[in-house]
Amino acid sequence: MNEKEFIRWIHPFKDKMFRLAKRMLVSTEEAEDAVQETLMKLWVRKGSLSSYRKPEAMVMTMVKNYCLDRLKSKQAGHLSLVYVRERQAQDDPVRSTESREKMQLVRDLIDRLPDKQKMIIHLRDIEEYELDEIADIMQMSAVNVRVTLSRARKKIRELLLKKYNYGQV
Repeated sequence: MNEKEFIRWIHPFKDKMFRLAKRMLVSTEEAEDAVQETLMKLWVRKGSLSSYRKPEAMVMTMVKNYCLDRLKSKQAGHLSLVYVRERQAQDDPVRSTESREKMQLVRDLIDRLPDKQKMIIHLRDIEEYELDEIADIMQMSAVNVRVTLSRARKKIRELLLKKYNYGQV
């Protein structure tokens, strides 16, 4: 595989790689480094890349693992997992403000979830991966992904109900 073929092969995944890394590492610079490191590892393996059945899952798994390693490293003491989602502003400023507040509340609630649940919600609801693709990326069974996603959503729902019924979270 030459450079041009490699770029063509990796291009469909590059934005998703960055979004996953940014979601996990928070920092844009750290996310860019994660993507760059993953691309370097892939370049070294360029001869065998065409043999992978699910190249996107393999690439996303590599990014995830690199980010997890960074988060575990001593250098990454300042990094934490967060939920990042951009939302387009609506024309109505009141609605826009309410929407931003609700989105911030949901982000805060997702931040309370265990790391695996946060990651699965991001992959499913933000990146829109199918459950079997998430299973490949997370190295879990599809059933476990479904159960984890269900538990995460249930917990968020409970916290939202508590917030709006009892005035606190």
